[in-house]
Amino acid sequence: MQILQQPISREELRTLAQNTFGDMIKCVADVQKGLLALDADLHADLERMLLENGSVQENLWGFNLWVEEEGEDFIEYDSLINIRSWQGNPSRGVENPEVRAAIENIVDKFVTA
Repeated sequence: MQILQQPISREELRTLAQNTFGDMIKCVADVQKGLLALDADLHADLERMLLENGSVQENLWGFNLWVEEEGEDFIEYDSLINIRSWQGNPSRGVENPEVRAAIENIVDKFVTA
């Protein structure tokens, strides 16, 4: 598990994915601070790590990166930590397009070709 401080290449993502799910890596973004945590068996573990480092739960969103995919198939918005009816998100997905855009910007900032 790590909170990225520097950009990571697609090749490095592939290597990390081999340690867990093979072709997918779990991530949590802090959309307020612009942080990206990745490489855990559970989104909840990444969420806990970010919370312990000063993030606020309402800003944390879980998703998966499919390391061999491109475009819309690269990011999959699916995590149990996203179920928050109190925040207008009753599903495992990320329903708010502004939050999705923030996640995409964070991924673009940290994941290079």
